[in-house]
Amino acid sequence: MVQPAWTQMIRCGALAALITATAVAPAPAMVGGATPAADGAGRSVVMIVGSYGTVCTATAIARDLLLTAAHCVQPGADYKFANGEPGQRPVLKDIVRIERDPQFDLKRLFAHLATADVALLKLAEPIETRIPPAVIAGENETVAVGDTLVVAGYGVTVRGADLLDGMVRAATLVVTGHPGSLQIRLFDPATKGDSPGLGACTGDSGSPAFRDENGKLAIIGVVSWSTGAKLSAGCGGLTGITPLETYRAWIVDTARQLGSPLGP
Repeated sequence: MVQPAWTQMIRCGALAALITATAVAPAPAMVGGATPAADGAGRSVVMIVGSYGTVCTATAIARDLLLTAAHCVQPGADYKFANGEPGQRPVLKDIVRIERDPQFDLKRLFAHLATADVALLKLAEPIETRIPPAVIAGENETVAVGDTLVVAGYGVTVRGADLLDGMVRAATLVVTGHPGSLQIRLFDPATKGDSPGLGACTGDSGSPAFRDENGKLAIIGVVSWSTGAKLSAGCGGLTGITPLETYRAWIVDTARQLGSPLGP
């Protein structure tokens, strides 16, 4: 069964314990068990945490603006940008404004239907220069079956784990099914979703899916949901991406209104 990654978000008692506790042993089961990506696709990727213990991934797209999934930042909770190096106690940075695409419908997401699962987070202060803003793919940029995308996130290394190690990891996944402007499905080319493989899991909601063209990365979409092998519940099967093509104009316009215009 396809399920929103939000339903798998981690609940934790203390963020410091979440990040600095002994890391779960890596396993080749999902994005969290993939190759560490301090450079390349992981450079612009950050972690956001909620007041109810939720954890998601986001991407810096301007010096004070993050892109994530709308289901990661629901009304009624407070959210922070967790800034820090792996193994270090994170410093929580304020998020002063959250904008969700007005077309987002949480009920549609839980019903396994495509929706505008994108949001922008305005930071109280600029991010450090070691985190370069990523570029959003251009207008009308689409994908086809067989294309490869790189997904980078902070998710767990094993499904059901209750600790994150604070390390961003990246996996190269392949487009499958019938990709369109509302939804893209990815799988591990080694397993094709028939057995557990690489894919998004708990903590990877909001992760960017990059297209890599000769070393130049551009965000095609964000992670919205995952399945286990053969469409079972869990992780390591399909990774569901909300493409930015349909919502790009909203992202660009909203960024400008927030005083964080995006680069070309």
